[in-house]
Amino acid sequence: MLKIEVILGENDVMAISEGLKKIGIGGLTVSKVRGRGKKPGPEIHASKGSEIFVPQFSEKYRLEAIISDAIEDEVIGIIKQNGRVGKIFVSQILRAVDIASGDEGENTI
Repeated sequence: MLKIEVILGENDVMAISEGLKKIGIGGLTVSKVRGRGKKPGPEIHASKGSEIFVPQFSEKYRLEAIISDAIEDEVIGIIKQNGRVGKIFVSQILRAVDIASGDEGENTI
């Protein structure tokens, strides 16, 4: 099992979610977060345009999904196709347990 974590600089959440639904990915966690990347955030004009402020952190979106190893390339392809700006991180999941049923492993996803 793999954990796919995506940090998006723009709100492409719905397009990615719809693409993942088409291949049977049901579980997806989405969070609105703040962070900074290589590029600074957009300037904010304050005091009737006389002052310019560059925020330290900008709004971003984080998507997380647990998938089977077999569909890794397909999932990454869908994210790349539907997302415009961001990063994809892939991590190995050592163990997964369903609290309600007690199932373990890929049965939990």
